[in-house]
Amino acid sequence: MIEFKHVTKVFHGTTIIDDISFVIPDGEFVVLLGESGCGKTTTLKMINKLIAPSSGTVEIGGRDIAGMDTIALRRRMGYVIQQIGLFPHMTIKENIEIIAKMNSKDKDRMEENARKLMGMVNLDPDQYLDAYPSELSGGQQQRAGVVRAFMTEPEIVLMDEPFSALDPITRSQIQNALIDMQATLKRTIVFVTHDMEEAIRLADRICIMDGGKIIQFDTPENILKYPANDFVRNFIGPKRIWTSPEYIKTRDIMITDPVCCHPKLPAFKCIELMGRRKVDTLMVTDQYRRIYGVLFAESLIGIQDLKKPAEELMYQTFTSVSPDSSIVDLLTLFDEKHLSTLPVVDSQGIIEGLITRSTLVNTLSRQFISGKEEGK
Repeated sequence: MIEFKHVTKVFHGTTIIDDISFVIPDGEFVVLLGESGCGKTTTLKMINKLIAPSSGTVEIGGRDIAGMDTIALRRRMGYVIQQIGLFPHMTIKENIEIIAKMNSKDKDRMEENARKLMGMVNLDPDQYLDAYPSELSGGQQQRAGVVRAFMTEPEIVLMDEPFSALDPITRSQIQNALIDMQATLKRTIVFVTHDMEEAIRLADRICIMDGGKIIQFDTPENILKYPANDFVRNFIGPKRIWTSPEYIKTRDIMITDPVCCHPKLPAFKCIELMGRRKVDTLMVTDQYRRIYGVLFAESLIGIQDLKKPAEELMYQTFTSVSPDSSIVDLLTLFDEKHLSTLPVVDSQGIIEGLITRSTLVNTLSRQFISGKEEGK
């Protein structure tokens, strides 16, 4: 665990970091995000003692790093920077093993680990282990830099805008590789970027900084939905969530008061209820809102026995969705199953809301109209 406790950094009378406190649990991927000069890189460099706080403490595993041996501390960490820093006179194998050799003499284990990690970043070890950096593209060199950072099996990996110089396609590929590596290796990663899209894609949590202060530290989803203030709102952009539709959840757009009826309600009262509430569908539930079925208006057309209860007319087999399903899931369900109505049901079978085809159309239309207005 990494913990900053009331950390301040002053350079030549200017406060660069202003009394920040936060915790990064083991295995979490945290992105430090902000504009140039906000303090994010300074914060990162305090973790491996490249920069010392003017006041406050930085702790790792409950110990103040100020009292730790600096070399030993850094050997517990991986470090990736934008400039890559591969030695041109060394092969890729020599470059990625240089730090690992200081910690281990097991050559077979090192080569096995090198091959495994290179495979994770789509760098063929048979082709590139004995190559020199000049024989690799910029993207391939950066992949090798990522491998080197993970070679020592570090507890913590620090990454300072490592992909910012790469073209968009290569950048996306390496981001995907890093996501896969983290899913497998579960390291604590602290990653600096000024790119909101990159932060959303990679992070478990995002720490947005401005003027040396932490403005908001939360999950990508919560930052997109609930920006802390106008600075965050302007920084992420008003329609940023539409670039990550998986964060738009059913609960965000559902009708929260679907019209329900009891299973024993007679048909004539169901018809009256539909007319009064101007709906063509009733959710058939008990007194605790546990759903038993869905009653459609078409099931009531031409009915002879108007006293027949809803439970005999409802569809007992129906498609439902959870409140935490994404809008992408909803679109898929409506398209594949040709639905008009989709009950929102929790894990206990309690109805929480309703999605209709018009709900989706209206949501998507608002986004489209807003986008056109912004472009004027």
